[in-house]
Amino acid sequence: MNGDAKKYNNIKLSFSIGKGILSFLLLFFFLYSGLSLQTEIFIRDYFSNSYLVLLVYVLLLSLFLSIIFAPVNYYTGYYLEHKYSLSNQTFLKWIVENLKETLVGAVIGIPLLLIFYFILNYFLENWWLPFAILIFFVSVILAQILPVLILPIFYKVKPVDDEELKTRILELSLKAGLKVNNVYKFDMSRNTKKANAAFTGLGRTKRILLGDTLLENYTTDEIETVIAHELGHFKKKHIIKNIIISTSLSFFTFYLIALLFSGSIRFFGFNSITQISVLPLLVLFGTLIGLFFTPISNFISRRFEYEADDYAVRTTGKKEAFINTLEKLTDQNLGDRNPHPLVEWFFYSHPSINRRINAINQSFRQLHY
Repeated sequence: MNGDAKKYNNIKLSFSIGKGILSFLLLFFFLYSGLSLQTEIFIRDYFSNSYLVLLVYVLLLSLFLSIIFAPVNYYTGYYLEHKYSLSNQTFLKWIVENLKETLVGAVIGIPLLLIFYFILNYFLENWWLPFAILIFFVSVILAQILPVLILPIFYKVKPVDDEELKTRILELSLKAGLKVNNVYKFDMSRNTKKANAAFTGLGRTKRILLGDTLLENYTTDEIETVIAHELGHFKKKHIIKNIIISTSLSFFTFYLIALLFSGSIRFFGFNSITQISVLPLLVLFGTLIGLFFTPISNFISRRFEYEADDYAVRTTGKKEAFINTLEKLTDQNLGDRNPHPLVEWFFYSHPSINRRINAINQSFRQLHY
């Protein structure tokens, strides 16, 4: 099992890294070769409105990249998941789900793209500040509507009908200082054999969500420890801390992108930051800056996971049930128990299973010392 898990994760990681590098090189070549400018000129032969030109330009570029990466996306998203018996999707269902994701992304992304271009033209070099503020508010709104509007597009969400489990979870929530009216399940099994649980939403849309694959394969004690872990994030104020950290990084990232963007457009043969054909340069700088911040964000995330694990053990007192759950989830989701330390440091937002179990055992010993 562990051999398959390591092979599966190494393949996924290799393709992800390769896709990222190739995407970067293609965009760089597209800009530096003049193809981007020629594409804009070609579109302007048919459309005069700059916002319409922007939409057509992004559509053509997106289609080009989609075609280039279609074999990779098929291999990693469909073939590999079936090869390792993780997917329940037919090929047609896989296509439909991807189309749904694309449409939802377009509904959210197109207005943001148009607003961004307006902000860029109005504020010029200072575009980063109003756009960062906009992204913050959009993120808050999306977090609120995710469980009630977006998730039901992909899954059937219904209240959990196990009264004992529901009572335990609601009691855990009250102990954590969180008022939750109900506990929900979603048909995760329609797409995958993997299992998961989540705490989503903000304000009145807060939801505790359990995948049906979790409900069917885990005991009540095990599920209780999973929820205790999720509630640990709330109790330890990780949600608020993550909002502060991600917002700060977002503002700083947009500032750095704007600085590099304005200072480098002439290198690529452009005269103005408002030229549509120069906009992929924003993606290039965003990618580079994201690479720098990724290990920092993941380090913080792993610290939070350890704290949530500790809370779950201390609150429920069910160390063995929690460890069994982590073991079963790792096997069911085909997680790598012993990733290379460098891979874990850079890519993992959660500690590897062995590190988590060691930390839980140490925390439990201290609890009973």
